[in-house]
Amino acid sequence: MTNFNGTLLENNTVLSTQNRGYAYGDALFETIKVSGGKILFWEDHYFRLMASMRIMRMEIPMHFTMEFLEDEINKTIEANGLSEASSRVKIMVHRNEGGLYTPNTNAVGFNISVNQINNDFYVLDTSLYEVDLFKDYYVSPSLLSTLKTNNKALHVVGSIYVKENGFTNCLLLNTNKHVVEALNGNIFLVKGNTIKTPPLSEGCLKGIMRTQLLRIIKELPDYELIEAPISPFELQKADELFITNVMVGIQAISKYRKKLFTNEVASDLLKKLNIKIRLD
Repeated sequence: MTNFNGTLLENNTVLSTQNRGYAYGDALFETIKVSGGKILFWEDHYFRLMASMRIMRMEIPMHFTMEFLEDEINKTIEANGLSEASSRVKIMVHRNEGGLYTPNTNAVGFNISVNQINNDFYVLDTSLYEVDLFKDYYVSPSLLSTLKTNNKALHVVGSIYVKENGFTNCLLLNTNKHVVEALNGNIFLVKGNTIKTPPLSEGCLKGIMRTQLLRIIKELPDYELIEAPISPFELQKADELFITNVMVGIQAISKYRKKLFTNEVASDLLKKLNIKIRLD
């Protein structure tokens, strides 16, 4: 069952061809992990969505409170029989139909979909995870590039490149030729006791898991956190590289070109992340 503006519909319900999310990519989305019925990091997701709607000049309905959307998510989870399970929730907010590039209205609608997943908490995947640089197209750093919009052509083409060349993922460059992020998450680089990640000004996604990791690392005296541009030349000198997103938590990269990486820091941070989830 899919939740469309508060009404539960069958998953095969036809979407209008005039939907602006479909026609123009005029939509935002949040991908949320639910662990055993508990919505993880909901406050961060909610405030990111509200901030993104303001940037996109969408009208925020008065009833779009944190409590209202949380209830709609839980209603959708229950309708799919997943109240006690773990699931992947996608909430999409689209500008309402009408107009061409210039919309007739800034009012919005929403839909929520749910799929079951296996892991309640985050587990470190230690299988081979090989990445390469994707250099066909570049991220143009701006406030828009930090949002989760439906405009993901670069990520789609990059994912096809990954499939065609037998990699697991690719790292994206911005127009300054700095490493910005992976196709599906933020990038962190470990060298000694220093953990480095690109700042939002480089054009990377304002990731929810990135936010969690920044909070955790800042409280650890054993590590120094740096938000600074990452050059491609730094990748092969790193001790570890890992990717973060809310669905996998932390994904350790094991190989970039001829360089193999360890995953001790990623494993340590993942344990601390799971402890934080249990305590929250």
